[in-house]
Amino acid sequence: MGNREDLLAGAKRCLMEKGYSRTTARDIVNASGVSLAAIGYHFKSKEALMNEALFEAMREWGDDLGATLAADVDPAATPLERFEAAWDRVIESFTRLRPLWLTQFELLGQIDHLPEVREQLVRGVQEARLGLAELFAGVDPEADPERARLTGAFYQAVLTGFLSQWLLDPDSALTGREVAAALRAAAEH
Repeated sequence: MGNREDLLAGAKRCLMEKGYSRTTARDIVNASGVSLAAIGYHFKSKEALMNEALFEAMREWGDDLGATLAADVDPAATPLERFEAAWDRVIESFTRLRPLWLTQFELLGQIDHLPEVREQLVRGVQEARLGLAELFAGVDPEADPERARLTGAFYQAVLTGFLSQWLLDPDSALTGREVAAALRAAAEH
């Protein structure tokens, strides 16, 4: 790897260990083994480097989550069984990627001051909604874009809400079966 790649790797490591706003340029230098001047040379600023590291981590997370959710889905399963299995995989990703989830929540509180991050998160949420609509409801975003938008926004809201509860108290987090039961109960009223 070169200095640029080492800086990105170090910044991603700091992002996962310390979060976005608590990471200093010195932390990145220590994690990457590259000089402080290299940050300015390759990225112009620590913030630009942290943004790039965040965007790269989010892309990797999206690819990882997509592969995790698609893995071993029984084609004969009912939609509810597919939902439960997928939701259990989402919860597993909460555990594995907790630092990245925490960082995203941290950034939401600062989003008005981080326009580049806001723009990237908006694009990520829009893409996630379409993927969630396809995964959980079998909606093809190209064939029915409005249904995909609405369904995806609903599942994104559910995911974000359950994620915030899980971050606060993982021991009482709902399982896939419990989330499905909660949705059924809500639909009955």
